[in-house]
Amino acid sequence: MAQFIVRPASPADATAMAGLFAAVAAERTGIATEPPVDIDERTVRFAASSASSIVAAAGDQIVGMIHTEVSRHGFGELGMLVDREWRGRGVGSALLQATIDWARDKGLHKLCLEVFAHNTAAIALYRKCGFVEEGHRVRHYRRASGELWDAIVMGLPL
Repeated sequence: MAQFIVRPASPADATAMAGLFAAVAAERTGIATEPPVDIDERTVRFAASSASSIVAAAGDQIVGMIHTEVSRHGFGELGMLVDREWRGRGVGSALLQATIDWARDKGLHKLCLEVFAHNTAAIALYRKCGFVEEGHRVRHYRRASGELWDAIVMGLPL
């Protein structure tokens, strides 16, 4: 099995991050964004926010990423995605642990996230890392298909 490393993102990773984001969005199941994804616009956004992002890299390929949006109230809100071929291989766990360490280093008191209620693998991963369910948003996300999906709100006090 090929190995990966987890490291802070840099602006130079932004194009690869945008490509990964677009690929996961195309699956239409794990993240709120659906195609089409403007790669150029996402590249600019990811480059600007790289200081709050961590990536998993296998050679030259970005196989996972996590971003923490830090609130002025002392908590961080996570967004994470992993390449389909790398799921179930420890990438998500490694990204979450690195982010938990980063957040503690920054003095945050809590991390939180939302996950689609049907994403049982992600929910299990978050629970394994200590996150607990704090709420349920019913019929919250309107999808391109017109469906309304539920989301689970989870948190981890640090």
